[in-house]
Parts: sequence; C-alpha cells; structure tokens
Amino acid sequence: MFILLMLFSTTIDYICGLFISESIGEWGKPIKLLNKNSTRTKVQYRALLISIISNLSLLAFFKYFNFGIESYNGLMTGLGFDNYQYDSFFRVILPLGISFYTFQSMSYTIDIYRGNAKAIRNFIDFTCFVSMFPQLVAGPIIRFQEIANQLETRTHTIQKFTRGIAFFSLGLAKKILLANPCGKIADSCFNAVEVGFIDSWYGAIAYAFQIYFDFSGYTDMAIGIGLMLGFVFSKNFDSPYSSRSITDFWRKWHISLSTWLRDYLYIPLGGNKKGKHRTYINLMIVMLLGGLWHGASWNFVIWGIIHGVFLSIERMVGKESLYKKLPKNASILVTFIIVVFAWVFFRSDTLSSAINYLSSMLGFNTNVITDNVIDILIWNPYYLLCFIISAIVVWFFPQTWDFTKKITIPKAVYILTLFTVSVITLLTQSFNPFIYFIF
Repeated sequence: MFILLMLFSTTIDYICGLFISESIGEWGKPIKLLNKNSTRTKVQYRALLISIISNLSLLAFFKYFNFGIESYNGLMTGLGFDNYQYDSFFRVILPLGISFYTFQSMSYTIDIYRGNAKAIRNFIDFTCFVSMFPQLVAGPIIRFQEIANQLETRTHTIQKFTRGIAFFSLGLAKKILLANPCGKIADSCFNAVEVGFIDSWYGAIAYAFQIYFDFSGYTDMAIGIGLMLGFVFSKNFDSPYSSRSITDFWRKWHISLSTWLRDYLYIPLGGNKKGKHRTYINLMIVMLLGGLWHGASWNFVIWGIIHGVFLSIERMVGKESLYKKLPKNASILVTFIIVVFAWVFFRSDTLSSAINYLSSMLGFNTNVITDNVIDILIWNPYYLLCFIISAIVVWFFPQTWDFTKKITIPKAVYILTLFTVSVITLLTQSFNPFIYFIF
C-alpha cells in the first residue's frame, strides 16, 4: 500500500515537472532549463501548486491525523465538552520515510520552476531519484539539482568505492558501539518514575550523544552506499556539538534539512529582507514547522520554538554577540547545554514527563528516592566507558567526511577493526532501529 502511495506522489510530481518545463507532448525534443528571469505562465504556476499541495496533503494526513484528533479531544476535555469528542477507531499508520521523500520530491518541481534544474524525461530515472534506497528513510534530504546529472552519468572508481566502504563501516560503528549503549542510559533515565539531579543530566547528555551518533551514523552509511553505487550525496553533519551558538549549530546539524528549510521556506517567506520583526517571525515559523516535521507532538513544537527563540535572540543582538565575550570552550558549553535542554522535549513521551525531567535537571525534585536498580544499570562500567568515548569522539575526533578523504593503510586497518567489532557486537544486541526511522 505504501509503495503505491509513493508511486502516486512520484507520478504527480513527474507530470507536474513536465508541465512546468513545458515539455508535455514534446517527447522527441530535449528539455530546456527555464530562464530564471522569465515570467511563468498560469499553467506552470498551477502545476507547481498541484505538486506542493498534493505532497503536503499526503504528509499532513498520514503524519498529523492522529495528532489532530488527540489534540482536539484533549481540548474538548479541558473545556468540559466531553460529549463533543471525536471517538473513532480509525488510526493512520505513518509510512516509512514519508517526511524525507515528500521534501525530496517537492524540491524537484520547485527547482524546475525556479530554473535551477531541468525536468527529467525518463520516468524510471525520476522514480530512482525519489525512492533511492540508501537515504530514503532517514536522509540526508537530496535535492534534485544536486543529483540530476548523476542520474544520467556518474563515475565508478576504486577510490570512490573504498571511501564508500569506509563511510559505511564508520557509520555502523557509530550506531552499534556508541549510539546504542548511550541509548540504554537515556532510556533507563527517561523511563524512570523518578530520577535524581546527576542521573538526569547523565541521561540527557547520553541522549544527546545517542541521537547524534544514531542519525549521523545512518547518514554515513547512506553516503557510503551511495558512493559504492557511484553517487555523491551532500554532507549532513559537521561537528554540531562544537558549535559556539544556536545559529552555528543549525549550520552543522542535519544540514540537508536546515538548508532545505532556508531555501524553500525561510527565503520565500521574506528571509531577513523585510525588516527585523518579520525576520524574527520568519525564524519562529520555520523552526516551529521544523519541529512539527520531526513528529506529531506538542513536544516537537516546543523543541522547535526553543530553537526559534534562540535563533531570533541571536539575530536580534547579533549572531555571535551573546557569546562574544566568552572563551571558545565556554561558548561551546553554553550552546551544548541549551541543545541538551531542548533534547529533553524531543526525547520525552509527554509534555508532563518532559517538565518533570527538566525539574530534576534544575534540582527542583529534591525528594527523589534513587532507584538502585537503575543506578546499577546506567553506571555500569561498559555504559560509562561508552559514554566517555562518545564525548571524546564528539569533541576531539575528525568528522567522517574529512577522515575518509584519503584512506591510508593504518586508517584501513582501523576501519576494518571497527567494522569487525561492530558486527560481532551487533549479534549480541536486541533490535535497535534508527531513531529517525519514526520521522
């Protein structure tokens, strides 16, 4: 069923792309790149609208239907109108990867309309672009203009294949050897009925490590498989926890999403060209929708608002001025603390549990009775060692992108060792899906 859904969405965008490029019915003629400065016709404009509306409608229905019903029922309960609740057995299952391939597919028609890319005639090539399996379910989000030429012709070299193996192996190691153990710490702390001050910080930072290594690990594996197939995907992470401000953080975290939101939402809204107050509003809109993109929950909305508020404040007083007087390491620490606080909303199942967890982090829950079983688990020497290694890798190791530019014999031995240990460890672990699979 979900394959048919993707095929339906893909077909609409393929046809709309041909209408925008004015290539319908001209099967024997080469497709031309539209002039960026020329006026678009009503047909082209309507084709673009059909593409955007159809993609957003599918995304909204499958991702936010359940959220809408639950929010409405919660509002009716809060107002005392229980009889007006919408009781329905009907619930929607979220198709795997829909958040990624809808954005990816929309970039195709938008890029054609803007004159940044030519439409593609071969339907099979276009379906390959939309459903490209390495990064289909969790990114990076590939824009059509970045890969259009590669769909028609690409090179296959030993260097590219070797680098692809290195990317895949290092990504697997991030997931198995670092993300999963840190996830055990985070799950134990966040699922506990009560958690103490130190344990709450330990769990929150462990989750920050988990989501970074989990997501960047998948991205590395996707980039690696792409390289082995001859495709070069864009960089998606650049040491985000070494950022000196929230503005800097969003230049380095999930780069394919942040640049997508910038180019296809923030700039069309006016960006920073319509005055200071409109700039702050645009930043808040973009981050609020960015939060909703991650998940249908008020927690994700609050997570987006937190980042939007800090982006707006930094823009208001100068992008770097909040941290200007701080030493480099201090500004990195302050930024990391802000990011960790925001992650609490991202990780918590409910808003009340997030608030309760933050209370522990701020030292307000002073009467917490420590669960010895949880303490024994999270302070297990193996998990503690993985936590420490994660911190070292985050702040002192080079990015996979830079590390794999030249594969030497010592590097090859190091990568092969990590891959072997990862596979052996994987055989001993239970099912641990990638976090971003649910988005």
